[in-house]
Amino acid sequence: MSPSALALVGYVAWTILLASTIVFYRTALVLKKERAANDFLPSGEDVSPFSNRLCRAQANCFENLPAFAALILLALATGHTDITDPLARWVLVARVAQSTVHLISTSEMAVSLRALLLLVQLGVEAYWVVQFGLLGFA
Repeated sequence: MSPSALALVGYVAWTILLASTIVFYRTALVLKKERAANDFLPSGEDVSPFSNRLCRAQANCFENLPAFAALILLALATGHTDITDPLARWVLVARVAQSTVHLISTSEMAVSLRALLLLVQLGVEAYWVVQFGLLGFA
């Protein structure tokens, strides 16, 4: 499997892990009869600050997954993984790091680090868009 395909699988796995953590956390509260199953805000802010950060980290993954997946799938479908392979795993590393920092802290430094990690992801994806665009002119 190419590094691009592995990075896509890793990204999806990370997104599923965060979503599953939300489900398990909320299920535990329901089973302990601390909350009703239909008594959760989507943002998680009604449960705890950590729950809110967890929900936001998971939502952040869903927000960027379509662009990342589209570019990786384009590379795989067109046989141009030479464009995405070198940096695909770094996008995944930056995504996992961004989520982890989000879960740990909302300090000014942590928020700045999250922004930097997001810029890494978006920068790589923008680079890929340009590279794919240049293929159309070759």
